[in-house]
Amino acid sequence: MLICDDQELIRMGLRMVIDSQPDLSVVGEAADGDAALACAAALEPDLVLMDVRMPGLDGLAATERLCAEPDGPRILVVTTFDLDEYAYAALRAGANGFLVKDAPAEEILVTVRAVLRGQVMVSPSLTRRLVERFVLSAPAAAPAQRSRLAVLTSREREVLALVARGLANGEIADSLFVGETTVKTHLGRVLTKLGLRDRVQAVIFAYESGLVRVGD
Repeated sequence: MLICDDQELIRMGLRMVIDSQPDLSVVGEAADGDAALACAAALEPDLVLMDVRMPGLDGLAATERLCAEPDGPRILVVTTFDLDEYAYAALRAGANGFLVKDAPAEEILVTVRAVLRGQVMVSPSLTRRLVERFVLSAPAAAPAQRSRLAVLTSREREVLALVARGLANGEIADSLFVGETTVKTHLGRVLTKLGLRDRVQAVIFAYESGLVRVGD
C-alpha cells in the first residue's frame, strides 16, 4: 500500500494503523502527486491512499492518471470533509471510495480491506448526495453522452436509474419484483456496455447523461 499525503503526521498515523495489521503493509509514502506517480510505478502497490489537496500535482490529477492505467492500483481518496468537491471529482475519475481523515482506526481498516477486495466504499445514499451536490456545477450533458444510453435495454436503464437514486441491490430487486442476482446481472451489463468502472461511475453517468435529474 502507498500513502500519499503532504502532511507527515497524517502519513505517520495511517502507516501506524496499516502496519499494525499482519495482513496489511505500507510499501511507500509520497508527499505530492508527482511522487505518488513515481512511487506507484516503482513499487506497484495494490492500493493508494490518496490525499487530494497537495502542492504541485494534486491528488485529483494523480488519481486520474493512475485510474487511466489498465493495471493501475485501486485508489482510496482521503479527504478532510465527508462531502468535498474534490472527492466527487476523484470518484468521477475512477477512485474506489473515500475516507475521512479523522475516521477511527477500525473504520480505516474496514474500508481499506473492502477496497482491496474490490468493493466500492461509498454507500449508495451518500453517492447520490455527493453527486447531487456537485452535478449542478457540471456542464449540461452532451448529445454524444446522452446517446450512449441507446445501447442499454429498457430494463437496464431502469436499473441504472434506481442505482442513481441511491437504492441498494436488494431495494432495487424489491422495487422491480426480481431477484437480487438479476439486478447484479443487469448492473454488470450496464457497466460493460458503457465502459464504466464501478457503481459510483454509473451513478455519475446517470446524472450527467440526463437519465436522472437532481430532485428525482
